[in-house]
Amino acid sequence: MLITISGLPGSGKTTVARLLSQHLRVPHVYAGDLFRREAEDRALSLEEFNRLAEQDHSIDRVLDAKMAEYARRGEVILEGRLAGFISLQEGIDALKVWLTASDEVRARRVAQREARDWHEVVRLNGARQNSDAKRYKEIYGFDLNDTSIYDVVLNSDDQNPEQLADRILACVAERFGRGKVPRVSR
Repeated sequence: MLITISGLPGSGKTTVARLLSQHLRVPHVYAGDLFRREAEDRALSLEEFNRLAEQDHSIDRVLDAKMAEYARRGEVILEGRLAGFISLQEGIDALKVWLTASDEVRARRVAQREARDWHEVVRLNGARQNSDAKRYKEIYGFDLNDTSIYDVVLNSDDQNPEQLADRILACVAERFGRGKVPRVSR
């Protein structure tokens, strides 16, 4: 079983992936964490590291190769903007989920998490999204805005993480024949 959770910053990917991981008792591997750790190891801010990654595509290739290795092992929740694409590229059967939310909702979530002004986060999210989209197109020919590769697209604006996890668990039960999966929300 492989479940990929993708979406833009602030869409709820990490929270939902953690809930699924706990509920299904499988590891959660987070591309953003790998990326952030590499930025910290290089003593760069996330924005600086994004700019470097735009110039040095080996950064993305190394991190994505790590994600592909986890995907090949299976029995994992793989979270990241390219997680669904990686499963396709590797020819691995996966339930591919894309979470979306409005720009304002995503910015407010990130601002709360990082103690920033949400208006500034809207700008930063936009710059990051453009940077990522450009890199993924140049490196892999993958269009970040194309959600047609996903089995499930959920908007997290008006649903809490438990509701989203429940909807995904129903898809997991159907896709992987794991029987009736108990609900996360009570």
